[in-house]
Amino acid sequence: MSQKVYGRITNYRTGPKEQTSNECLIEFENINSAPLACKIIGQKVTWTNGTTKLTGKVRGPHGKNGMVRVRFVRGVPGQAIGSIVELKS
Repeated sequence: MSQKVYGRITNYRTGPKEQTSNECLIEFENINSAPLACKIIGQKVTWTNGTTKLTGKVRGPHGKNGMVRVRFVRGVPGQAIGSIVELKS
C-alpha cells in the first residue's frame, strides 16, 4: 500500500457494561471485507486534531464488512468519533 489510505472512526469498542475509549472501530475506504481487513493488522493509524496527535495499531477485524479494531495508546476524545484517520504503511 504505497498510497495514503483514510478511514473514519465510527465508535468506541463497547461491551455490555462499559465502553473502552482507547479502542475504536474504524471503517477504511476500499476495505469492504474481512480478508482485506485482516491484511492491515499490525499497521499504525494516526489521528490528528490541531496539535493533538494520537497513534494506534490495528488489532483485528470487526465483523464481516471490513471494519477493524484499533487500540490507541491513550484514550481518544469524544469529538474524534466521525473524524478522519490515516493508515501508515
